[in-house]
Amino acid sequence: MAEREPGPDPLGQDARLHSLDERLRVAASDEAKRTGAGATGVGADQGYRLGNRVLAELLGGMVGGALIGWVLDRLLGTSPWLLLVLLFLGTVVAFRNIIRLANRSGR
Repeated sequence: MAEREPGPDPLGQDARLHSLDERLRVAASDEAKRTGAGATGVGADQGYRLGNRVLAELLGGMVGGALIGWVLDRLLGTSPWLLLVLLFLGTVVAFRNIIRLANRSGR
């Protein structure tokens, strides 16, 4: 009668469970390599680099647009309209690049 009682069966280790554990361990190590979670200090260095890249994109877009606009204003005599338009355009392009950087680093 004790054989018919509900509960877990006292079976040995199933080969499928061992195979699953092995695959999970391999997948976890691959994910750690892919994300760089195993390296020490890499996250702070990548964050520093990303911050510098964002700053360079923002300043480069604004300064580049303003400089090109100023030069074209001097050549064409349209002061200050091309300066303002290209400054705005450079800022928009800089923000677009920053958003693309943020989306890429989130993956």
